[in-house]
Amino acid sequence: MSANDAAARARDSKAKAGDPNRRAYWLKTLHRWHWISAALSLFALLIFAATGITLNHAAQIEAEPQVVTVKDTLPASALRGLQGERAVDAPLPAGARDWIEAQLGVNTEGRSVEWSDGEVYVSLPRPGGDAWLSIDRESGAIEYEVTRRGWIAWLNDLHKGRNTGAVWRWFIDLFAVACLLFALTGLWLLQLHARQRGKTWPLVAAGVAIPALLIVLFMH
Repeated sequence: MSANDAAARARDSKAKAGDPNRRAYWLKTLHRWHWISAALSLFALLIFAATGITLNHAAQIEAEPQVVTVKDTLPASALRGLQGERAVDAPLPAGARDWIEAQLGVNTEGRSVEWSDGEVYVSLPRPGGDAWLSIDRESGAIEYEVTRRGWIAWLNDLHKGRNTGAVWRWFIDLFAVACLLFALTGLWLLQLHARQRGKTWPLVAAGVAIPALLIVLFMH
């Protein structure tokens, strides 16, 4: 055997010995990220899956809205801040805002405010319902109405990110990233185990083909 042949065989032997080590490294790494992403997204994934069903059958799930109306009157000290010229989208003055929060438990900070000659209207949309508040600029009469459509509607709005604020929308984005990581590491693990599991790729292909066929055949 020549020196070149011996060196080539040594390199082949070394490469074959390295393959199991490399495979073990990737298996360990992928398993780690797969379970971490699963743990981070588990609870939210269950909620989003369940609300996917409730949203799909929203017309069949009846809910009786509960409407509560509260009436009160601003004190003169807070009413003065509402009088005079105002920009059509100006926020509520601090005096009126603080009194409303203290007496009615309604936080209007950062909310959309509409000013007209005789009235101030504050829109207060929320998950699972709606609310609004109006103030007469002359008399200070306040009317506050809140509508609640139940906990299923509340969860459905969390699913859609409807009227949930910036923090929840950021959470949805991060949750989506965790789900992508979970799916992609799972796909990579499938590839690594495919030799021992003959049905791997037919099942993956079915998972792609079934929704594609449903879209082509039944969505018009």
